[in-house]
Amino acid sequence: MQRTPEPELMEGEEQALAYAAADFSAGDQSLIERLVELFPQGLGDGLLDLGCGPGNITFLLARQFSGSQVVGVDGAAAMLHLAEQALAAEPALQQRLSFEQRCLPDPGLAGGYSALVSNSLLHHLHDPQVLWQAVLQLAGPDARVYVKDLRRPASPAAAIDLQRRYQGDAPPVLQRDYLASLHAAFTPEEVMLQLQEAGLAGQLQVAALEDRYLEVWGQLL
Repeated sequence: MQRTPEPELMEGEEQALAYAAADFSAGDQSLIERLVELFPQGLGDGLLDLGCGPGNITFLLARQFSGSQVVGVDGAAAMLHLAEQALAAEPALQQRLSFEQRCLPDPGLAGGYSALVSNSLLHHLHDPQVLWQAVLQLAGPDARVYVKDLRRPASPAAAIDLQRRYQGDAPPVLQRDYLASLHAAFTPEEVMLQLQEAGLAGQLQVAALEDRYLEVWGQLL
């Protein structure tokens, strides 16, 4: 099916609260485990979570990689408000974890990170090159990169089947957003073309993951 873009930012309070209350812990933890598997030597001393939302994965990164400074970036104030509230309740992380409200592209965003992680940001972007150009802008020498996102199904019927399978019991706002995200997602073939355009094809790999995701990973030269 053809791609149908969705709004780039989740700015509604209802959306933010629904996402913060939802239990994504299994998927979030699997992403951390995948990072450990792909990069057994670690991620270095400066980690950036692009499109961090309410910070679920950002907190996991800070806990898993205890020697790293971790920054979460998102354009939605409602999401970051929840992330800041959660950080206020964890004083032990406050010296190593911070959040910034930024909308990509942002030439003023400081770079030099040893690792860039992004979960479920790519499909929100009307122009996917915004993400890949941000990777080039923000990565330090030999930076590790990991991007996980939804993968667009072959048909509207397949998208509805995935929605029912994975969000059938979720609040209506999450069911609506999930279906819209499936329609807005890219295929692995499209992402490979994006990487070729950005000059990253020789450095990052793309593969389908499970029945609804894709992942992009590698270490920049």
